[in-house]
Amino acid sequence: MYSQRDRAVAFLMLMPSIALIGIFVYGFILQTVNTSLLDWGTNPIANPPLSANVVKSYVGGANYSAIMTDLLEFSFRNSLVNTFFFTLFFVGGCVLVGLFLALLLDQKIVGEAFFRTVFLFPMSLSFVVTGTIWRWMLQPGGGINILPTFIPTLEPIMFKWMSSRQTWLGFEWAQVPTFLTYVGLAILAFLAVNYALSGKRSPLIYVIVAAVVLLTVWLAGWWDYVWLPLDTPEAEPSIAPKGFNAALIGVIIAAVWQMSGYTMAMFLAGIRGVPEEMREAARVDGCSTFGVYRHVVLPQLNPIILSAMIVLGHISLKIFDLVFAMAGPDNAQTIVPGILVYTEGFRENAFSKASSIAMIMLSLVAVIIVPYLWTQLRDEK
Repeated sequence: MYSQRDRAVAFLMLMPSIALIGIFVYGFILQTVNTSLLDWGTNPIANPPLSANVVKSYVGGANYSAIMTDLLEFSFRNSLVNTFFFTLFFVGGCVLVGLFLALLLDQKIVGEAFFRTVFLFPMSLSFVVTGTIWRWMLQPGGGINILPTFIPTLEPIMFKWMSSRQTWLGFEWAQVPTFLTYVGLAILAFLAVNYALSGKRSPLIYVIVAAVVLLTVWLAGWWDYVWLPLDTPEAEPSIAPKGFNAALIGVIIAAVWQMSGYTMAMFLAGIRGVPEEMREAARVDGCSTFGVYRHVVLPQLNPIILSAMIVLGHISLKIFDLVFAMAGPDNAQTIVPGILVYTEGFRENAFSKASSIAMIMLSLVAVIIVPYLWTQLRDEK
């Protein structure tokens, strides 16, 4: 048992760290929230944002409403769509490639240490270095595009990696609440089935109630009381059609190339942590090598897969340096929220708008991180 003196000493030792975190993390977050509710920088001609007597008026959620619906702010909505597709393919690609490499290395191949180092090496590079390397490799007139020409019968690739204007899987911005409803209902249905099969009645009741509330709000058309109205001008689809921009393919390839070694290391550690007795028991029961991995090894990796997805997901939501190095800050096809925070805050001096975008980024990261931390702390208890 700890005495009151021990607790007091521990608290005093932690006070400097707590004070610094309170000021430089949560204090700055609160300042950013406050700035996002002002009109600082929204009218640079009549009210210069860097002047000594700048007037900062409280406008509430007007900045958030503008970036979600105003025709002139289509770049932010495009950045959210780009972030969604980048996160989807980046996380999925890293998990699949990392798992494949880990399974290969688990076959006790010759030179395993060498190949493990080779696969893990890209992670030691910064995203700026990775972006510069891949920008050279994806030049329209060189790099990967001219590789087929080494075979006389093949033509060079004509794909414009970072400047392509092709858009796939198009949709309207006003349909986003409907899509999110489908996703929410699918997640709740999955949780309900999972809790029902496991016999956990108490969580199942909360899931069913949440599903009923969500379905009622959707069917009654009460989204305007939950979401900001997302009806955008009819001219927007011709300016910036929403969908998967083909220019993101190069960025996704570079990101997966760098981070798949990280997931490989996590999966390989998890695979090597599976007791050999479990594998041997499965072989005795008649499992083939594929069956051992499917029924014994892979189920043991579920917590590691979840952890990898959480880490990669928050990296993708905050991505900035890789996109900046590969495509620059003004490429509308590859724009992401991190780029907009830089351009609006440090180039246009639109501090309130940049703060609003930063708070939306923080909210997206919190949606992923907070539930994960909550479940981890609950499991520890």
